Amino acid sequence: MAKRVRKAVFPVAGLGTRLLPATKSIPKEMVTIVDRPLIQYAVDEAREAGVEQLIFVTGRGKSALVDYFDQAYELEATLKAKGKSLDPIEPSNARFGEVVSVRQQQPLGLGHAVWCARHIVGDEPFAVLLPDELMLGKPGCLAQMVEAYDRVGGNIVAALEVPDSETHKYGVIDPGATDGRLTEIRGMVEKPASGTAPSNLMLPGRYILQPDVMRALDAQETGAGGEIQLTDAMAKVIGTQPFHAYRFDGERYDCGSAAGFVIANVAVAMQRGDVAPAVRDFISSR
Repeated sequence: MAKRVRKAVFPVAGLGTRLLPATKSIPKEMVTIVDRPLIQYAVDEAREAGVEQLIFVTGRGKSALVDYFDQAYELEATLKAKGKSLDPIEPSNARFGEVVSVRQQQPLGLGHAVWCARHIVGDEPFAVLLPDELMLGKPGCLAQMVEAYDRVGGNIVAALEVPDSETHKYGVIDPGATDGRLTEIRGMVEKPASGTAPSNLMLPGRYILQPDVMRALDAQETGAGGEIQLTDAMAKVIGTQPFHAYRFDGERYDCGSAAGFVIANVAVAMQRGDVAPAVRDFISSR
């Protein structure tokens, strides 16, 4: 029986250069989609999947991320005094011990960021969520993956089909046998040269991994872009334990780019009964 996934790593130390100048002073994970920051969507997704401990791998200037999940006593007192509901801010209040943060002191790659959380993760399976990849589904992407993990164990990564012309931008899997939404992984490569990708199934930023991946990251080997790549560490354990890709049922938005960020705002707004009518009227008028 597979060990339960209790911990999730959120690599949030990046500089967010594609969203400058906003990210000059605001972490990109704190930029809002409608009225909630990106990090809130990722945390809600993790909580829905049963995650108990949220591990933020931060960098300099990212203290707002941890502060956001702290209690705001003055704000809460003011809302109560005015007879207003605390419901809008309740999801941003972390339970005691729920949030832990560690520093990635050098930008050495996603694999290095995940490795920075190794002592907190310990010897148990863990999830990794990239908050600038907004995944919308019911249930959420990670909850769907956990359900599959409970059946097959091992390692599971979310997968998404992209046009062949875009595979050079992502980590891509070499697929084996397929069973429903699960596909066996025979190998994977980070940002393959155009025309060399083994498939068009990319990794959009959700992972359930065994601690063996952390041990593979101990080698600190660099890969594409001269960085320590999580994809390379995962590739090392393929063949030694079950490894599957899961084609999740939902939508994905790349909020790390200006266009993706705007599209995500419109998509989420159109699902919100309180704002959709005004947004729909505006779009129609244009």
